[in-house]
Amino acid sequence: MSIFPSPNPGSGSTPPTSAPPPTEAPPPQQYYAPPPPAYYPPPPAPAGGSGKIITLFVAVVVLLGANVYLYTQLDGVKKQLVAANDSTQNRLDKLEEAASLTTRSNRKTVEELKDQLERARRQAAAAAGEAKDEALKKVDETRAQLEAAQQRDRQQLTSDISQVRQATDTANTRITQVDTNVTGVKSDVAATKSQLEKTIAELKRATGELDGHSVLIATNDKELKALQALGERNYVQFTINKEKKAQRVADVSILLKKADPKRNRYTIELTADDKTVEKKDRGVNEPLQFMTSKARQPYELVVNEVKKNEIVGYLSIPKVLSGRN
Repeated sequence: MSIFPSPNPGSGSTPPTSAPPPTEAPPPQQYYAPPPPAYYPPPPAPAGGSGKIITLFVAVVVLLGANVYLYTQLDGVKKQLVAANDSTQNRLDKLEEAASLTTRSNRKTVEELKDQLERARRQAAAAAGEAKDEALKKVDETRAQLEAAQQRDRQQLTSDISQVRQATDTANTRITQVDTNVTGVKSDVAATKSQLEKTIAELKRATGELDGHSVLIATNDKELKALQALGERNYVQFTINKEKKAQRVADVSILLKKADPKRNRYTIELTADDKTVEKKDRGVNEPLQFMTSKARQPYELVVNEVKKNEIVGYLSIPKVLSGRN
């Protein structure tokens, strides 16, 4: 049955196949629209009781399918549980067997250890007896050796005491001799000191050419030793020959240019701090003073003897050497 009204009631549900004739003359070319599609109504719905039966039937089928699926899954789980139980039982059996073997092995080892301990005890008891006898024997031997050593020590001590007494007597004799020698040395020292003081008192004095003060000079070895004993300055003895090259004395250089033993006069060139000064026609025991950068006090040069082409004397140097400001 069509849902559209039919233009011709007697034609049924068949749609028209052509358009009505035009009132005017058609154009040279005319197009026709296609007929509309036909729509059929759906079949009528069944009665209310049949729909409920179909719904129940579908629900039963779904429940049956779910039961079948659950049964299948349950059966698989049962099989897996059975397999797991079998595997676990096998492992337990193997563990029990291994534990049994280990227990038997440990028991055997314990028995062997007990036997070894018992043998060791018996051996130790036997060794203890032998060791006791050996120890007693060793004690007797040691006691005998100790007594012999004590006897030797007593004899040696007696001999040493005798020697010490003899050495003491000898030492006392030597001490007496040393006391005598010390007394003699003290006397000699006193005499030497007295002589030294006398020599110092006899030292000659000369006027310094730099500061104008009088200075002590030595004219021979004895007086030079007296000056050294005072400890106020350092003294360096020298013998200068007439040569082309200057000779080093301490930290200065001396070149002998002329020596006149008849007149006891000499001429030298003195070099200190890279500066050279000529000391011309100087006499014996005349102190020559000069300053250097190493000391605040002057150096003193004294010639005690003039020989042919040679002079002999000493250089006096201050004790404290330090740069001058």
